[in-house]
Amino acid sequence: MRSDTERNRARIIKAASRLAAKHGNAIRMQDVAEKAEVSTATAYRHFGSVDEALAEFRYGVGETLREFSLGRAEHGVALLEVVSKRWIELVMKHGRAMVHTRSDEGYLKRLRAGAQYLTVQADALERPIREAVEETGIADPGDIGLYFWNSLFDPRELFDLHETVGLDPDEIATRLVRALLGTLRGWAPAA
Repeated sequence: MRSDTERNRARIIKAASRLAAKHGNAIRMQDVAEKAEVSTATAYRHFGSVDEALAEFRYGVGETLREFSLGRAEHGVALLEVVSKRWIELVMKHGRAMVHTRSDEGYLKRLRAGAQYLTVQADALERPIREAVEETGIADPGDIGLYFWNSLFDPRELFDLHETVGLDPDEIATRLVRALLGTLRGWAPAA
């Protein structure tokens, strides 16, 4: 890609994320183009919709989480906690833009179909979840572990725990990891 094309694409993604953080789903591609200082036609050349631009934004956040996860020396539950805490920090940093990537299809269907913004996050979480369940004696849940992690660590719910309940990111991570492991223990087939 040419540098001006790459620059425009990055500006569109950034504009979409900032507008979504401020205005939720009530934004149009024309709004994004104006904020990015590009024409609406240019914005549409890069993305077919605001949702596509936001999915690309979430992919970038997922890449950050994956790089963090792959570089960690911790193992087991400690690894799952530190990666989950990093996710919460990223959600808090990027604000409400993290809430607006939604679909009519369920998480597992989108993950198994290869939705990039989910697969990069799954890459970040596969080892932490696998090692945590091994350490705690829980049967390997496969991608059901990712499903439950996604449900518990949904950005909207993280904001609720932080803003409404008043928990800090460390406490949220610790409690949700415990809840995840309890859920996976309960989900496992009876011995």
